[in-house]
Amino acid sequence: MSSCPFASRRGFLAAAGSLAAAVTAAPGTAQASPSEGAEPFWGVHQAGIATVPQRHTCVIAFDLHATKRDEVAGLLRRWTDAAARMAVGLPPGPGDAGDAFGLAPARLTLTFGLGAGLFVKDGKDRYGLAAQRPAALVDMPRFNGDQFIEARCGGDLLVQACADDAEIAFHSVRTLAQLAYGAAEKRWLQSGFLPAGPADETPRNLMGFKDGTMNPAVTDPQAMDRHVWVGAEGPAWMRGGSYVVLRRIRIALEHWDRTEVDFQEQTIGRRKLSGAPLTGQSEFDPLDLQRVDADSNPVIPENAHVRLGAPELNGGAQILRRSYGYNDGLSFTAERWPPWRQGMEYDAGLLFVAWQRDPRHGFIKIFEPMSKLDMLNQFTTHTASALFAAPGGVDKGGHIGQRLFEAT
Repeated sequence: MSSCPFASRRGFLAAAGSLAAAVTAAPGTAQASPSEGAEPFWGVHQAGIATVPQRHTCVIAFDLHATKRDEVAGLLRRWTDAAARMAVGLPPGPGDAGDAFGLAPARLTLTFGLGAGLFVKDGKDRYGLAAQRPAALVDMPRFNGDQFIEARCGGDLLVQACADDAEIAFHSVRTLAQLAYGAAEKRWLQSGFLPAGPADETPRNLMGFKDGTMNPAVTDPQAMDRHVWVGAEGPAWMRGGSYVVLRRIRIALEHWDRTEVDFQEQTIGRRKLSGAPLTGQSEFDPLDLQRVDADSNPVIPENAHVRLGAPELNGGAQILRRSYGYNDGLSFTAERWPPWRQGMEYDAGLLFVAWQRDPRHGFIKIFEPMSKLDMLNQFTTHTASALFAAPGGVDKGGHIGQRLFEAT
């Protein structure tokens, strides 16, 4: 007989539980103070949407295998309880791998989304929720140039973990995945990062340009109500929530890095260093889409990225970009545009994350013409896409999506 005290699964789990309890409660154990560097979890809106962006993200989607609605509600309840604890630096309880013991919460936020497959999947109303599917939770169209890896698209449930410590973000995802065992299975995961610049400055993406200059101001309640938060037009369980479009956008960085800065600026429609529009002097100067040069050509080119995305040309549509860079190493690829180079290139680019009140009048409206005309398309390829409904926030004692499950 083995002398190992963990020889049986029961013995191992008991020992693991004892270890977690000891690390949690033992006097003198080095741990961060609860709430140090914490973002609020409870409230009218979910955290991680209007929150000042953290330096790291780890986004994961799940496919549901639960057969009963109560099982799904139970999973969301477990996730809510664990998320609320992790957000203030406390051990989450069951499912904790222990790798974050002693670490501060690092402004951790956990934001949850519900995919169309929760309501109807393969034509079946699995959980009696089909009637509650919001009209805005549409099936995303395929756009010009999309080259999707289907295994990286969609999902029934979404968790967006953001923190100023990459370990904290990934730890929280591991914990929630463990709590989902038997009810949901991991579908895809994408990590991302931001530069460690000042919090009050627009971060730069991997192309070196500021990303998010034209966002609605998160400090302006009217702008957020107009463009980000769902109002009375949505079902009651979605009010105060938002819709998130995620796109994994691979950037041909080798091609981009060999391009003259002047052409890069014409492509974007902004100055690389300052972020100012080609018609302005500073980052937040308004676009002058009417200005022409001495030859009567638009100063901001007709197919420049910022012109095509401008609210003035899209019926006032705006989205709240909360995107991150990603770097997944090297892979073999063929460039879409001249010189059509083939070989090992960076599998890197942008994890595009856009929050909005209604994707039909937000991302879809803005991106449809961009997918056909944007000069930036010669450097970018959209390899994955997903859309989720993120319900409103949670009161203490409740759980994510509770109003949805109580509505029917």
